Amino acid sequence: MKLVKSLLLGSAAGLAAVVSAQAADLPVKKAAPVEYVRVCSTYGAGFFYIPGTETCLRIGGRARADYLYGEPFDRRQDAIGFRARGRIQLDARTATAYGLLRTFVRFEITRSSGAPFGAVNAAGIGTISTSPDVAQAFVQFGGLTAGRVTSFFSNGDLPTDHMGTLRFDDAPDVNLLAYTFSFGNGFSATLSLEDGLDRRSNGFLVASTTALPVTYAGQRAPDVVANLKYDGTWGTAQLSGAVHQVRSDDLVFPFGAAFPTYPDTEYGFAISAQVGVNLPMIAEGDAAWIAATYTSGAFSYITGGSTDTLSAGVLSGILADAYINPVSGDLDLGKGWSVAGGFRHYWTPELRWNIFGSYARFDYSTGALASGLADFDETRIGTNLIWQPVSGLDIGAEVIYARLDPRGRVTLADGTSFGSDSAWEGRLRVQRDF
Repeated sequence: MKLVKSLLLGSAAGLAAVVSAQAADLPVKKAAPVEYVRVCSTYGAGFFYIPGTETCLRIGGRARADYLYGEPFDRRQDAIGFRARGRIQLDARTATAYGLLRTFVRFEITRSSGAPFGAVNAAGIGTISTSPDVAQAFVQFGGLTAGRVTSFFSNGDLPTDHMGTLRFDDAPDVNLLAYTFSFGNGFSATLSLEDGLDRRSNGFLVASTTALPVTYAGQRAPDVVANLKYDGTWGTAQLSGAVHQVRSDDLVFPFGAAFPTYPDTEYGFAISAQVGVNLPMIAEGDAAWIAATYTSGAFSYITGGSTDTLSAGVLSGILADAYINPVSGDLDLGKGWSVAGGFRHYWTPELRWNIFGSYARFDYSTGALASGLADFDETRIGTNLIWQPVSGLDIGAEVIYARLDPRGRVTLADGTSFGSDSAWEGRLRVQRDF
């Protein structure tokens, strides 16, 4: 019996050894490697590596709600307006042997209602408007920037914190192709070719008994923009210049001419100086800024974009880069200048206050007065208070006073005469950035 048991145990052990040896020869399927998302700290908070690449990506966005009061001046006008704006943006960056390769895309969709936000129909009655917009889309490779981004005429690093409009080049987005030269120690210079269609004001007005719009001719050259910029611990400073092409597509009869002719192409220009200063000796985060601009034939470098008129109350001033002189048949350029500035103070780390304003003057030659191109000044002064209870959330209220002063009295169609007029604007904003 003991012999039989020993034989059985020995056979089982031998069989187990054979099976184990054969199992060791079989192929084993390995588990797929797991791709974990890694934090990318090279470019600041919020970036992570796209799995399987060396590209760092940051996903961000914004939700903003604005509630605006605008002083009405007739029964048709809305006194209140509502606006909701959503933003989604992607920022992808890769270090290369040639320098940083960056791709940035920002989409915005805005829904506005009511006259205070300009949402009106042809009769001037409030309506609703929705506008999807590719606000920015650009590629940066070393010093090269190509696409839609903030104009290099504007210093986008100024410590501005206003919600409404001031008269300076307040970081408008344009299509461009630019190259930036970095000199070190915070100094840089940029040469940029920018879309002049983004910079057209009302255009031209024929100097006749009434102000008549004149047709733009096609763009033959982009706006040429250049800047010299400094960014340091104390703040930022920038000098900017731009050249803007002005062309008319209207045939005119100069005085005494037998045949019509096109006005010669003119070139307007703009120059600007913008400075922002940090003031931590008053309170952490405090800052002040100022921007001064002069332009001839390029008013959008004061207004920050394509604008036909400026208004306050029942009065409005026409913005025309140029008008046709009926005597010479040439284009005469409008001229203007502006000064804007502001101060930001933190009462507590969560509560900040801003005061700001701008003054702008627009001039035309004497020959234009008969067409309705009256010279005028505009003054805007405002203040706001913004509470940030948690990081990324702003809740604020703002009020702005605007005054328009034509050079001389203006008589409206109903016979009333004004030497100037003014209006108030109030705004409540709730905004979350992430």
